[in-house]
Amino acid sequence: MGSGIAYVSAVNAKIPVVVVDQSEEACKASMNLNEKLLNKAVAKNKLTQQDADDSLARIMTSTSMDDLKACDFVIEAVTESIPVKESIFSNLDQICPPSTILASNTSSISITMLGAATKRPDKVVGMHFMNPVPVMKLIELISGLRTSEETMKATRTLGESMGKITTTSADTPGFIANRLLMPYINEAVFALGEGIGTKEDIDTTMKLGTNVPMGPLTLADFIGLDTCLAIMEVLHRELGDSKYRPAPLLKNYVKAGLLGKKAGEGFYKY
Repeated sequence: MGSGIAYVSAVNAKIPVVVVDQSEEACKASMNLNEKLLNKAVAKNKLTQQDADDSLARIMTSTSMDDLKACDFVIEAVTESIPVKESIFSNLDQICPPSTILASNTSSISITMLGAATKRPDKVVGMHFMNPVPVMKLIELISGLRTSEETMKATRTLGESMGKITTTSADTPGFIANRLLMPYINEAVFALGEGIGTKEDIDTTMKLGTNVPMGPLTLADFIGLDTCLAIMEVLHRELGDSKYRPAPLLKNYVKAGLLGKKAGEGFYKY
């Protein structure tokens, strides 16, 4: 999702962006994706070629977080792992100036917890983008226990400059979107595992019966089954209610490496 966040920052907000990833290969893949998206936008007459060239020029890549030291707003978009995110926020706290706002794209992890990994909890905020970022209009904003109103205001302004509509959620597991969405997906996996219907019948029933663009199992594949499992585990652990118990079949798919579209196979083959 980091590439998509960079895209809307450079194209819509028209601000310079530094994308930091683990390897040169990952950085190159991010740039290639954004160039592809820009070419599509030009082909559809949504952007001029000059606009596309200018937008691409606003994006630079790096494999070192040290290159974020001049940034006044940093958005973390790594895997849904508490130790990984806490480590990143701790490092960013040391690298970035005290005035820099540190946002997380987490879809379920406590913003208050991430803020506690820094010496600036008032400047730590949740900025949950929806996937794919260039297409989806929503950003869910989350205020931690010590997040300041100034930080929330600056984050909301940035989100709107990206062309997004923002909503605000309390800092509770899953926030609004995934507190509602993930149990729905999880129940669909239970239904599949119990033989209530085939994956096609489950998806078609929900797609046509509730007028949504895709069924829950297809959506899970697009999100990533490992991400779905991680969020359900957070909900189950933090809320302590058995209704959030991850479906055994979901666990098995993740164990098998069938993580969805990004892996080439999940509930469906890609």
